[in-house]
Amino acid sequence: MNKTLVNVLKFAAFVGIGAGILYVMYTGQQAAYLEQCRLDGTPEDQCNLLDKLIADFRSAKPFWLVMTLVAFSVSNLSRGLRWNMMLRTLGHAPRLLNAFLTINLGYFANLGFPRIGEVIRAATMARYEKISLERVVGTIVVGRTIDVIMLLTITGIALLLGREKLWNRAMELVDLGDKVETLQTLAIGGVVLGITVLNLLWWQRKRILETKLGQKILGVVKGFGEGIQTALKVESPLLFALHSLNIWLMYILMTYFVILAFAPTAALSIEAALVTFVAGGWGIVIPSPGGMGTYHFLTGEGLKLYGVSSLDAFSWSNISFFTINIGCNVLIGLIALLSLERINRGYLESHSL
Repeated sequence: MNKTLVNVLKFAAFVGIGAGILYVMYTGQQAAYLEQCRLDGTPEDQCNLLDKLIADFRSAKPFWLVMTLVAFSVSNLSRGLRWNMMLRTLGHAPRLLNAFLTINLGYFANLGFPRIGEVIRAATMARYEKISLERVVGTIVVGRTIDVIMLLTITGIALLLGREKLWNRAMELVDLGDKVETLQTLAIGGVVLGITVLNLLWWQRKRILETKLGQKILGVVKGFGEGIQTALKVESPLLFALHSLNIWLMYILMTYFVILAFAPTAALSIEAALVTFVAGGWGIVIPSPGGMGTYHFLTGEGLKLYGVSSLDAFSWSNISFFTINIGCNVLIGLIALLSLERINRGYLESHSL
């Protein structure tokens, strides 16, 4: 099948999943809103959920939304500084501005096609800094590996802090007694299948490595190996660790700032913000443009654990989603797209001498 067609179909699938979830949520919330209007004696023609969402967005405090943008920029500044620390161990001295802008360009690209942003980020940095693409990819993979570890760690903390509310919610949704046997069967089957696939791959490893795909995989593995070494050889491991922590601290603050911006959530605790952030983080991990639909659903569930109504939770999810994607990813991403070529024009010439 034509590669372009495959990419188009993948994009359509990702958008379809996100839009489908969002549509189901919207129709459900609209029905709930109409029922609430009926109980309040409000005419049905005055109960449009879209009007409520727009009114809720307008009611959000601009100061906290701007602070969300600031926290996003600070997190990306730390991400750029951390990335450059790894690249310097390979004998390069990349500009911080290039690292910062290519990171934002990657987030912007992810809105169009999930995960393609990492490819564009690596290729753009390799082009402007004259660094081997494989080496750049290796450092990005290492950075993302650290991010996964951080997300899992923060998830564990959130589960610990919110364990009572989460457990009560789980008991409402699932009768564990009826599901244990099925889960055990699936787990055993998954382990057996995984071991079988790994054995087959190991048995055919020589043939696989002789193919073009195998060579590409080998190149990525070598680049990853070099990337691991860059993390171990950075000039200041403590500063490297602090930047890694700051990236995620800023992400949590972004969620908390949007919570403070919206009146129905403004009184929530840091614990609620952390649980909501983790829920939204996993919603973004699921491949849909910017977490469309998945982010709305999971953050809404997180907020409802802390007494926020379903309607207000949906409004908050939209305020957060559009603030982060339009105010952060699109705005700064467009600046990166329009300025990278211009600011690197003379820089490229000096590199080529």
